[in-house]
Amino acid sequence: MDSLIFPVLILLVLYFFMIRPQMNQAKKEKKFSSDINRGDRVVTKSGIYGTINDINHKEGTCIIATMAGKIKFDKSAISMDLTNKLKKTK
Repeated sequence: MDSLIFPVLILLVLYFFMIRPQMNQAKKEKKFSSDINRGDRVVTKSGIYGTINDINHKEGTCIIATMAGKIKFDKSAISMDLTNKLKKTK
């Protein structure tokens, strides 16, 4: 019985400190990606600032208007953390 307690404790620690937070983060990013609307100011993971011009939900892409022109990005390329920082500074 004592030999089973240690592996079970290790699995519980791994779940609560590694797996569960990653699952919560993935849920937040999925919700953020689905809540993006036209006109929202966003920042991509590569650091490009712009405004959402058009969204194609079927392809999972969006067109972002930047100072250099319009660029088509995958919705997953938009950074939730950087965009939230941008919204807080305004």
